[in-house]
Amino acid sequence: MTVIGLIRHGLTDWNTERRIQGQTDVPLNEFGRKQAELLSQRMKDEDWDFIYASDLGRALETATFIGNVKQMEVKTDQRLREMFCGQIEGTTVEERVAKWGEDWDQLDLGVETHQQIAARGVSFIQDVIERHPNQKVLIVSHGALLSLTLMDLIPHEDIAEHIHNTSVTTIRHNENRWEYIQYNCIAHLDGLT
Repeated sequence: MTVIGLIRHGLTDWNTERRIQGQTDVPLNEFGRKQAELLSQRMKDEDWDFIYASDLGRALETATFIGNVKQMEVKTDQRLREMFCGQIEGTTVEERVAKWGEDWDQLDLGVETHQQIAARGVSFIQDVIERHPNQKVLIVSHGALLSLTLMDLIPHEDIAEHIHNTSVTTIRHNENRWEYIQYNCIAHLDGLT
């Protein structure tokens, strides 16, 4: 059975400012680096065979913390990028309302659809289970990609909770069905202020 650990990148300034990042390459901030360091210490004694990450800096840097501790190469794949958010990338809700009105989310502003992003995530995970049968694989990516991919893979589970920065969600593929072992775990951040 293939086991996959899904991890959201550490915090960025745009997360703090509640700006839509999308595929804009925003780096981790200092707090995000602390989160990634604590995450890497958690992963130090866990058994994982491979690490993949989005090629966007915030996810790749988070994954690199783990790779350095585990002495493993981090491989990137563009399918793991965050949702492309078109014209709204870099904006806050207030800025979107000011520019496009209260119904801005009803406009065609070039945002990738939920179906498109879930299809990218599921496609990547299908490739992983073909390439790495019966192995344990870490994937470091982004909130929307992870949430929408999980909704597609395990629609029978309650996974509505917002995915936290550097959280770990572990899923396993067993007889053509996905199930989760843990969801949105941030125990490694206990005490971080």
